[in-house]
Amino acid sequence: MMLRNPYYLIGTIFVGLAALLALYAQIKVKTTYARYKEVPNERGLTGAQVARMILDANGMADMPIYEVNGELSDHFDPSKKTINLSRDVYRGNSIASIAVAAHECGHAIQYNTNYRPIFFRNAIVPFANMGNYLGWIAIMIGLALGATKIAWVGFFLIIGILLFQVVTLPVEFNASARALHILDASFLTDDEYVGAKRMLSAAALTYVAAVISTIASMLRILLVIIGSSRND
Repeated sequence: MMLRNPYYLIGTIFVGLAALLALYAQIKVKTTYARYKEVPNERGLTGAQVARMILDANGMADMPIYEVNGELSDHFDPSKKTINLSRDVYRGNSIASIAVAAHECGHAIQYNTNYRPIFFRNAIVPFANMGNYLGWIAIMIGLALGATKIAWVGFFLIIGILLFQVVTLPVEFNASARALHILDASFLTDDEYVGAKRMLSAAALTYVAAVISTIASMLRILLVIIGSSRND
């Protein structure tokens, strides 16, 4: 039924364009990482060593740093208060390795300094997850039964996931800004700094692409609901 809806087809074009952007972002971050993964930093420091020095300098000497499986699986775990670095980042002495490690330390510093956006983002996670799950159910039921009021309820419920992604943007940008400031001041030459900035900028693009993809998906649903409302 939706396939015959011209509004759905228009929305699908937006979703397709957003998907291309998301694909470009993924390719960009992987190719940039692959490029600077092969370029060692002048001081020969590994990602784990840089992370340790950053944490120690910011009052988090007791925070452990662990090596984890996977590529670009690096993350800061706020519940356990640990920095988790993939093997190549943990052991590698490349510009990419220390850039990624410094970024994760940026998140740890955010928690340590009570950076408000990251706490707001975490606070809305349960509501975003619940709204996303129940919202799509309501949308499908509403459209299947021709009950657009139910579909509208579902649409407003899924706004939570978009809000979460939008709030994530300044959190990620801020973590990268903190990382680059630290790297520029203490760890990298000017040429190496350029590579680190490119690496983190490419990673940030994936978050931007995620927001645009969600907006495109919501726009498609919005157009479908509007089209169904006009046919009622």
